[in-house]
Amino acid sequence: MQLTKAEEQIMQILWKLEEGPVRDVREQFPDPKPARNTVSTIIRILEKKGFVDHKTYGNVHVYFPLIKKEDYSKNQLFGLMNDYFNNSFPAMASFFAKEKDLSIRELEELMEQTKLELKQFKPGSNNNKNKD
Repeated sequence: MQLTKAEEQIMQILWKLEEGPVRDVREQFPDPKPARNTVSTIIRILEKKGFVDHKTYGNVHVYFPLIKKEDYSKNQLFGLMNDYFNNSFPAMASFFAKEKDLSIRELEELMEQTKLELKQFKPGSNNNKNKD
């Protein structure tokens, strides 16, 4: 599900805080801060969308994300790749490489870093086991 820019700002704050009342979320905004009612309304919308839930302590609601940042990021990235790059990772990577004006050396370093990360998560690797 797509979030508006305002909703995404609130989610970024909640992912950082892990949980908090409207007051704490509002305090994370730069000046001029949005009105308390605005932040509260957006959080309630996020709750209706299933992104956020709350615990109640007396008359204070403490909000927390239900969706992990990594899951939302992955969904957004794959949506971007599908919608704008014909579901082609090479086309998307090429676009960003051109836009960032990466040198051949930088591209080679990126490939090496990618290979190392992929190697960590291959079946049989000692680095991909749950660490619970």
